[in-house]
Amino acid sequence: MSQQQVEIIILACLVALTCALPGVFLVLRRVSLMSDAISHAILLGIVLAFFYTKQLASPLLVVGATLIGVMTVSLTELLIQTQKVKKDTAIGLVFPFLFSIGVILINKYATGVHIDSDCILFGEIAFAPFNRWIIGDMDMGPVGYWMMGTVLLLNLIFILIFYKELKLATFDPALAAALGFYPAVLHYALMTLVSVTAVGAFEHVGSILVVALMIAPPAAAYLLTERLSHMLILSGAIGIAVAISGYYVAYGLDASIAGSMALMCGVVFFLVFMFAPERGWLATTFFRRWSRWDFAQETLAVHLLQAELSHADDTEQVVSHMTNHMLWKEDFAVEVIAQSLQNGLIVKEGHRLSLTDYGREKAKVSLLKS
Repeated sequence: MSQQQVEIIILACLVALTCALPGVFLVLRRVSLMSDAISHAILLGIVLAFFYTKQLASPLLVVGATLIGVMTVSLTELLIQTQKVKKDTAIGLVFPFLFSIGVILINKYATGVHIDSDCILFGEIAFAPFNRWIIGDMDMGPVGYWMMGTVLLLNLIFILIFYKELKLATFDPALAAALGFYPAVLHYALMTLVSVTAVGAFEHVGSILVVALMIAPPAAAYLLTERLSHMLILSGAIGIAVAISGYYVAYGLDASIAGSMALMCGVVFFLVFMFAPERGWLATTFFRRWSRWDFAQETLAVHLLQAELSHADDTEQVVSHMTNHMLWKEDFAVEVIAQSLQNGLIVKEGHRLSLTDYGREKAKVSLLKS
């Protein structure tokens, strides 16, 4: 593997890790669409800052993009507070408006400058190793390393310092406000952090992959654990795995690196969605099916217990009676009886059913619960 390939993979991992950490809070706060809005709207800030500085390398581009990102959040919140539109509608109104202004300004006044909508959307991470930081005769490596490393450090410091406040404001904003933590201030601080992250990342991987990395790894981590600390670690690990696997997919298919990484985001999330131990689709489907049969067996046991206690007629305990009294289909009743026999809840004597000691206890517990 060449040095250039190694540098691309390392930078991709830095971008993935940097995007995944704040993305956890976006997913938990159910404002994940805001990352899409910010990552597109900041184009306007970059364009306006470039018109002022006339330099693509100016740090004011980051400042301008960050300010537009915060403005996107502010305008969206103002629309939501009017109670005339819902959150997703407000986002859908604000960010296309700001993004389209940026695109129009590029096409109208900056056609000869290396700011184009394709680069903004898809990024050019393959060219990142050629943009190097040289101090004297010393090669400090790709500029992207230092940019994303700085943003990652900023994210880590923010999360570590305000971890308790972010946790409380995310899960119980009313309590956070009552304790004086100002959840609105934390929200805007988090959105500012997301803006800075998007600005740093989308130059290398484009806004589409920025959104994918901010949402897919945290969403997958959310399906795997309920603890915030574990979610942050898993989100970062999944982001790194997506970056590495996406690069090798792109290398094997001779395709877009950013596109392949976004593809792997979807693949990994789909696998977690299907096979997560507790919240995955297969697990929840199996649990619902198991709960259905378990409830039916408890219902049968309770019916037989009530028949015993009331000294009801023997017909209450006859197999054929279950389809009529319990309103069960014959096939379903046969399966419930078979499972109850297998689990030791009942015994069958001819066509008559009766409870075992275990079944009687379970029926009593069910009655107490109800």
